[in-house]
Amino acid sequence: MRLRIIAVLMFLCLFVTGVLAQQSPVTDPPASKEDVQKLFDIMNLRQQMLLVMDSMVKQQTALMHDTMKKRSPQITDAEIQRLDHAMREMLKEFPYGAMLDDMIPVYQKHLTRTDVAAMTTFYSSATGQKLLREMPAMTAESMQAAYPTMQAHMEKVMNRVEAMAKEEQEKKTPPAPAEKN
Repeated sequence: MRLRIIAVLMFLCLFVTGVLAQQSPVTDPPASKEDVQKLFDIMNLRQQMLLVMDSMVKQQTALMHDTMKKRSPQITDAEIQRLDHAMREMLKEFPYGAMLDDMIPVYQKHLTRTDVAAMTTFYSSATGQKLLREMPAMTAESMQAAYPTMQAHMEKVMNRVEAMAKEEQEKKTPPAPAEKN
């Protein structure tokens, strides 16, 4: 689940910047580390990541609770609360700063100095700031809208995993000896 969250966050960041970036001539130098860091600051990317992550965790937690209760009706509320607590603790230690540092070379690879300057101008504008303010709510609402689809898919995945586990167990279990009459 952690990799899934990271992938969605990176996709979101790259999608938004990719859509808004202008195509620059090949001769334009790549963005510097400082250029990208300034863009991240203007985008308030760390806070954006926290908000998106929080929204995703809430959605995933609800999905996980539903799935666990269907698959293991005997699970207690106390057990679910312990799992939730463990997830919250893991998120407290989540390396947001390191992730942003890891993203800088990716932005440098794909964006030129002109691209980053244009994006910085956009995100500094009233419209850019509105997009940044509204993005967490839009993400949360999008995830809520997609929840039934995700739940149906999770059910299929769980059925497949159970079938595979059963198949593996059957392979490991030796056949019962034939009875002699």
